[in-house]
Amino acid sequence: MQPLTHQQLQILHNSGRHALEESLGLTLSNWQVDEFYQKEIDDAMINFWLPKTLANPDQFIWYTDWEIILKAENLAIGGMGFNGEPNDLGEAEAGYMIEEGHQGKGYATEALKLMSHWALGKEGINSVIVHTYESNLPSVRILEKCCFKQFKRTDEGLLSFRLNNDQYR
Repeated sequence: MQPLTHQQLQILHNSGRHALEESLGLTLSNWQVDEFYQKEIDDAMINFWLPKTLANPDQFIWYTDWEIILKAENLAIGGMGFNGEPNDLGEAEAGYMIEEGHQGKGYATEALKLMSHWALGKEGINSVIVHTYESNLPSVRILEKCCFKQFKRTDEGLLSFRLNNDQYR
C-alpha cells in the first residue's frame, strides 16, 4: 500500500493514472471502474484529497488515497483511504475500492485488514468505521471477513460497520 502525497495526487488528477503509475515505477494498468465509483473518486479528488493533503501536509496519510499494489505484478489494483483524522472518540472512517478485473480475489480483504490494523495500532484510535450499501454484498462480506460488526442501518440501506481496537488484537 502506498499513500499518495499531494504531488502524486496532482499527477493523477492532471496527467492521469498511467502518469502516476510511471512516476511510482509501477506496471501500467488498465483500470475498469464502475461509473458510480468513478464519480466518487473524482469527487474525492477535487473536494477532499487535493485540498486536504495541501492543507495538512504533516498528516496527509489521513486525507489521501492509498494505492493498493499487487506486489507480484508491481501493479496498482485499487485504492483505500481514510475520511480524515480520527474524531474525538478515536474513530477513523475508511473506504476502499478494487479495480473490476481484480475483484473477488481477496485483495480488498487483505488491504482492509492491513490498513485497519495500522490505524488501530496508532495511539488514541479506538475503532475503524466503514459504510457500505446493503446491496453491495461483496463489500458486506469483506467487512465481515475482517471482523467488522454492523452497528447501524439507514432507511436508504446504508450500513455502518465498526472494528474496535479490542476486536483486532
